Amino acid sequence: MPPNTTASTGQQPGKSGRKKGRRARLIVLVLVLALVGGVTGGAYWSISTVRASFPQTKGTLTLAGLSGPVDVKRDDYGIPQIYASSDEDLFMAQGYVQAQDRFYEMDVRRHMTSGRLSEMFGKSQVDNDEFLRTLGWDRIAQQEYDKTLSASTKKYLQAYAKGVNAYLDGKADKDISLEYAALGLTNDYKPQKWTPVDSISWLKAMAWDLRGNMQDEIDRALMTSRLGPKEIADLYPDYPYSRNKTIVQAGQYDEVTKTFQQSGATSLAGSSTGSTSGTAGTASTSGSTGLQSQLSGLQNVLDDLPTAVGVNGNGIGSNSWVVRGKYTITGKPLLANDPHLSASLPSVWYQMGLHCRSVSSTCQYDVTGYTFAGMPGVVIGHNQNIAWGMTNSGVDVTDLYLEKLSGDGYQLDGKTVPFTTREETIEVAGGTPKKIVVRETDNGPLLSDRSTELVKVGKKAGVDTAAPDRGDGYGIALRWTALSPGTTMDAVFAMDRAANWSDFRAAAALFDVPSQNLIYADTKDNIGYTLPGKIPTRAQGYDGSVPAPGWDSKSRWTGYIDEDELPYEYNPSRGYIVTANQAVIDKAKYPYTLTTDWGYGARSQRITDLIQSKIDDGGKISTDDMRQMQLDNSSEIAKLLVPKLLKIDIEDKDVREAQDLLEGWDYTQDADSAAAAYFNSVWRNILKLAFGNKLPKELRVEGQCLWVDPVNTTGPADETNKVRECGERDTDQAQPDGGDRWFEVVRTLMENPKSDWWTTPKSLTRPGAVHNRDDLFKRAMIDARWELTAKLGKDIDTWSWGRLHRLFLKNQTLGTEGPGFLQYVLNRGPWKLSGGEATVNASGWNAAGGYGVVWVPSMRMVVNLGDLDKSKWINLTGASGHAYSAHYTDQTDKWADGELLDWSFSDGAVDESTSDTLVLKP
Repeated sequence: MPPNTTASTGQQPGKSGRKKGRRARLIVLVLVLALVGGVTGGAYWSISTVRASFPQTKGTLTLAGLSGPVDVKRDDYGIPQIYASSDEDLFMAQGYVQAQDRFYEMDVRRHMTSGRLSEMFGKSQVDNDEFLRTLGWDRIAQQEYDKTLSASTKKYLQAYAKGVNAYLDGKADKDISLEYAALGLTNDYKPQKWTPVDSISWLKAMAWDLRGNMQDEIDRALMTSRLGPKEIADLYPDYPYSRNKTIVQAGQYDEVTKTFQQSGATSLAGSSTGSTSGTAGTASTSGSTGLQSQLSGLQNVLDDLPTAVGVNGNGIGSNSWVVRGKYTITGKPLLANDPHLSASLPSVWYQMGLHCRSVSSTCQYDVTGYTFAGMPGVVIGHNQNIAWGMTNSGVDVTDLYLEKLSGDGYQLDGKTVPFTTREETIEVAGGTPKKIVVRETDNGPLLSDRSTELVKVGKKAGVDTAAPDRGDGYGIALRWTALSPGTTMDAVFAMDRAANWSDFRAAAALFDVPSQNLIYADTKDNIGYTLPGKIPTRAQGYDGSVPAPGWDSKSRWTGYIDEDELPYEYNPSRGYIVTANQAVIDKAKYPYTLTTDWGYGARSQRITDLIQSKIDDGGKISTDDMRQMQLDNSSEIAKLLVPKLLKIDIEDKDVREAQDLLEGWDYTQDADSAAAAYFNSVWRNILKLAFGNKLPKELRVEGQCLWVDPVNTTGPADETNKVRECGERDTDQAQPDGGDRWFEVVRTLMENPKSDWWTTPKSLTRPGAVHNRDDLFKRAMIDARWELTAKLGKDIDTWSWGRLHRLFLKNQTLGTEGPGFLQYVLNRGPWKLSGGEATVNASGWNAAGGYGVVWVPSMRMVVNLGDLDKSKWINLTGASGHAYSAHYTDQTDKWADGELLDWSFSDGAVDESTSDTLVLKP
């Protein structure tokens, strides 16, 4: 039966509530004026249409299925704290409340993960659906629900789904969300009931976003059309172990190595140490034009996926660190976390508290933190005993395999093996359903089936003599740990109720996909780190850095690293642990290759230096110190380059004027800094001149065209023998992206001022050729001056980094693909941001594509284990997904300014911060 109001909801709001209420009413009126008479020849949305979907947050509602009353207490930002007396009631209420605020987002996510976006948005999404159906996330989620998850987890998922469906029961589309009213103008889509599998599937989308080095694997192979092995190796330097500290410095892996060495075993990962070494590369990096076509087509598919599925950029990352009590003001640990993800509206995170009124065997949870709308439990946060955070480990859990296709099968060790196939039907709103056949090899689904460009392979594919005849070409299959059923959903609940390090480690062991760096602290002054995950081992000579030959069984994974052999640390003597996507371990001390593509440690080392300098000065670290560290804007590449740039003799007075901005600059990238604007433009132009113009078209920005030497030409370069070649990659995905890998590339090349990388022909630099490092830097400084003159004006006094480096928040469906007026209604921004690429305050931008913000700290938190009520948090947007709710983006201004909100946890603190209370009754 539908929920019904059994008590008045017209209570007088507090002072803050009145202020926000007035603002919301004004916005609604503006919306209505903008929309009246605007859609499909006279249709319009009324005030009631806009307000219909706003959630009830006061009074009493009856919810069939509850066993007892549940209190939902919201603060001034609409953040809910739920109080119940049983686990099932707690998670049922979580489902109901999240649906109140975010159901449209939840609905889009489940359609995305199941490859059913076309049902909502029509034929424009068919290609995306084909790709996602090929991956089959929802099929794996169903298998997890049926076979691998615990009975208690299934019970919680069922309760959550019951709560979502209680919210949907009896509601018209417009009563759920404004977006459904818009969709109703073009198709007859109706939301369906929520299922437990819908919740599990979202973990697959997050695993895709955090899947490791697949992008690098593609890029390295694509580079072979224009670059040789030595040049590619230049662009993927080794991790600087001597300069940037690994996460684990004196941990459990020492014993693993000792045991491994005593056994006389050979490393399961092979002996390769560089990013492009290993014999597996011979079949796939020998200049094959056919492979270029294959991987270029795959990249086109990846580029078209919704932003919510992942940025897929090389610079994306996260920060987390924990400091033990001997170095903090409170005498107990402080733990900070800020995951970096693509910016979306609403934010991927939803803040919430889940509280049992009395913790017992029938009600086990007292936890608060960041959740995913559409999934029960808390993903990152703290309970009454422990706190935890996450960053992406970056371990390599995906491999691409070249497959020799033969009729209805593929070749393996000289024999033809039949495909595993399934037929999928894609329903299309306003169109005809489309059937596809998904083919799989023993390595995984054939991604190459999803594009006509991927089906065709060039006739001159270069492979070694052991490879089968190319025939009609090679396909590409994906091996990925997330395509097997796992237990990560079990891990979420186990972490939520963990009481100590032992409990936490046991919970982490269940967190198989995606592999994450997990940091830990507890109220008894213990800190720790553990690397969980299902991490493959590979045969000798295969390191996962390039596509492997699928026709050879020796290229298959040999197993997975045992859980008790994965690195961890507990209470290290240094008193703190930092994870920011750097190398987990020193490769010389650990027998397994976790990946060849770590982040290069610019952020992690800066955090380490900030902590260590505070310790060395004899100071104690406070919650606000942790916040200030999160906001650190210092540019490591600027520290390296600016001294060189200032020594270059510039004749043009206007360029000298810009150069003078760098004199005395402290290398911080504040939004109001003119020096930061100019330096980042110089950096972008250095990358373009030295590297970008030399990369193949598949990696360069779409639409940027160059006159270049034809591929496979011989003899000296001829300025008259050029072909026009235009880039093909989305601006947010192109290379060089300017992340800390490029920091390391340039740092290494600085020692060789006459490297070929510093030379550029006349055709690519006006007015003349560049022959060495300083000439190229000079050219970049000139180009940067005139680029910023065009963008910001000739007067450098008006320049600022924030004018270039702006964040736009876009609704991920109708806000990007809908009509202009609807985008205006749903989207927000811009915000002028501080920070930058590979800084601690990582507001990422892609140097190949421009200066706009493409990924961000999606939230920030600092947990105070000495007094949990003095913890702080912030979200990128707000609690609500309703475009004209007061809580749509009410945290964004504070987030952009680096502020944190109070984070209440105890009953008393929650009561004091509560502005609205809703009672759910059975």
